[in-house]
Amino acid sequence: MRKLKLEELNRVSVEEFKKQDKVPLIIVLENIRSLNNVGTIFRTCDAFNVEAVYLVGITAKPPHREIQKTALGATESVDWEYFETSQQAIATLKSNGFSIFSIEQVEGSTPIDEVSKIACNKMALFLGNEITGVDQLTIDSSDSCLEIPQYGTKHSLNVSVCAGIVIWECYNKLKKV
Repeated sequence: MRKLKLEELNRVSVEEFKKQDKVPLIIVLENIRSLNNVGTIFRTCDAFNVEAVYLVGITAKPPHREIQKTALGATESVDWEYFETSQQAIATLKSNGFSIFSIEQVEGSTPIDEVSKIACNKMALFLGNEITGVDQLTIDSSDSCLEIPQYGTKHSLNVSVCAGIVIWECYNKLKKV
């Protein structure tokens, strides 16, 4: 095996990316404190051709130097929008036919590896604050909650790591739609 060179990766331009059909998946960042986490999630959304990122509350907005450190330009390729509250974002999402999913450990949550069994064609995933998680009002407004099963002592993941896992699983479900 030989590692591919950058010019062999067949990267698309930002203009070509913008014209591509997107996976009907929107990632909502609710009160994310770390600008590095925001940038990392933008970069993951670019990798999987996600429709958009919604930023809510105290989540920082591009352009910002600290976001760019990890986004590596993905804030220019991935569409994004800012909302003051999650309820505003939810209203917009529902009016556009999206099912709302909070990524949180709750009673009756669906394990992420069972997401393919959920009947929906457009998904919005809410990822919450690094300390407090997704707000209870957002959970109450969600169609369902998805959870990443964990077997260690911490029972938590960094929000950008969590985003990578759930985006991958939902991408695999929705790319077939």
